[in-house]
Amino acid sequence: MDKPMSNFAFKFMSFGYKFRDLRLPRMNILKEVGIKPGFSVLDYGCGPGGYTTAAAQLVTESGKVYALDIQPLAIKQVQNIAKKQKIANVETILSDCATGLPDENIDVVLLYDIFHGLSQPDEVLTELHRVLKPDGILSFNDHHIKEEKEIISKITGKGLFTLSQKGERVYNFSKAKS
Repeated sequence: MDKPMSNFAFKFMSFGYKFRDLRLPRMNILKEVGIKPGFSVLDYGCGPGGYTTAAAQLVTESGKVYALDIQPLAIKQVQNIAKKQKIANVETILSDCATGLPDENIDVVLLYDIFHGLSQPDEVLTELHRVLKPDGILSFNDHHIKEEKEIISKITGKGLFTLSQKGERVYNFSKAKS
């Protein structure tokens, strides 16, 4: 499967994301998804946790956010942020694909800026399909993939998801009926 980026590369990326998040707060992007209090959210490829903390605010104490990443420093950083900000509804998962979550347990999966680097994207999509509730949302954004047709075909190509809404910054996909 995939290998984590180097610690140096992760630290450099995290530093850059601080400026990105000031310019465009992650909360503004998540508003396009429709996350509600009480939801369970999986931030797949959470990185330094910008979306994780914003999602935790949206789901409130009654919801849960799972932050998954292959990079141990990402997991440590999310844990530190959650502790520092007293966010109790975040759980971290160190993994390269398997979430370890029960079937049909998640309301929203955030698949942001990670898809282009996956060595086995079909395995990841299969896992995300498994954990999403029947009415769940796979929210997708990857600035490395520019063409709308390419984005849609990569996510819907195996018949697991259908495009339900295209927002200003994200594509929301529904779980296809089996």
